[in-house]
Amino acid sequence: MANYIPSWFVIVLGLATVFAGLIVLIFVCKIMSFFCMKFGRKASAPAPAAAAAPASTAVPKNPELAAAIGAAIAEDLGEDVSAIRIKSIKKI
Repeated sequence: MANYIPSWFVIVLGLATVFAGLIVLIFVCKIMSFFCMKFGRKASAPAPAAAAAPASTAVPKNPELAAAIGAAIAEDLGEDVSAIRIKSIKKI
């Protein structure tokens, strides 16, 4: 009977260990974030607008790509592929 440990004590000790570990992990993440912001590279200036690519460019016509996209959408919706009509494909 001398080696008996009550179950409530085991539960409390386990929960305390887990939460103490999580609190330590939060502090480690905050310290690492501080050092990364302080000693990290500075952000470069954004590129001029004239050199930026257009926001929406048309994807070249590729029937294999359209078939693959249609099959994926039909599989996700649980419908037949013939019920899917792709009108246009734009690069995002």
